[in-house]
Amino acid sequence: MAATSALAADEVTLQLKWVTQAQFAGYYVAEDMGFYDEEGLDVTIKPGGPDIAPPQVIAGGGADVMIDWMPAALSSREKGLPLVNIAQPFKSSGMMLTCLKDTGITSPEDFRGKTLGVWFFGNEYPFLSWMSHLGIPTTGGDDGVTVLKQGFNVDPLLQRQAACISTMTYNEYGQVLDAGISPDDLIVFKYEDQGVATLEDGLYVLEDRLDDPAFVDKMVRFVRASMKGWKWAEENPEEAAMIVLDNDATGAQTEAHQVRMMREVAKLTAGSNGALDPADFERTVESLLAGGSDPVITKHPGEGAWTHMITDQALN
Repeated sequence: MAATSALAADEVTLQLKWVTQAQFAGYYVAEDMGFYDEEGLDVTIKPGGPDIAPPQVIAGGGADVMIDWMPAALSSREKGLPLVNIAQPFKSSGMMLTCLKDTGITSPEDFRGKTLGVWFFGNEYPFLSWMSHLGIPTTGGDDGVTVLKQGFNVDPLLQRQAACISTMTYNEYGQVLDAGISPDDLIVFKYEDQGVATLEDGLYVLEDRLDDPAFVDKMVRFVRASMKGWKWAEENPEEAAMIVLDNDATGAQTEAHQVRMMREVAKLTAGSNGALDPADFERTVESLLAGGSDPVITKHPGEGAWTHMITDQALN
């Protein structure tokens, strides 16, 4: 009997970029639906939050794989933390600036002289890159923009501390609507539409771990099961949202908000089988290098910043 007992599942720890929400539904679905079990994996999903920096967690050995936006990951890599993108579940960017129409903003040129809410902790890089493309200084004044360090809420817009705030299509934009502001009173600028979109929510590991065949095998199984979870979530948004809610230990999330989030997130993962598109990578790098006097990265990351080693095996 002992000989036929199942081998102990291989442990994998995933560090999320933010708190438990439908932004990460694919991983919770893969856990809940038994997709990780089928691959012989015991996966621990660690929520993030305002005080958690995924690169620090993975650098300290607290996770095997982490989720981050590519601008932050490439910045970390240039600073000496050798992160490698092994899969890219999100094909499109959900980032946008949401502005009150009555501030007179009709195009990005109208940002001049205005206060704009911007997230930091690595999330500011796409914004700074965009302003550099437009030739708009971020140091204030009539010709530039005043940057308000925005918390992870929509208060600066509601309290009129800023003409525009950073929002994700799947999260904060809905919070603005929930606060009673009509879409007719808003104008949104999607990074995707402005030609400055950078890749979000990729899976990253430390480079030297890819020298270990056992680790590579684990990541192949992890990515395969995770993408199965993502495709299931795309097709079953309401059920996926409920799975996320079941995993929210804080009880902070609501059903209506998570269902809406899942429907929007599904638009961003649609079109991705998990393999990074090299053209999307190059577009992200070009956008980041165009940061004028203060670029996010100072040189092209070159070879090694991403690999198809995992997805080639996971998807075949």
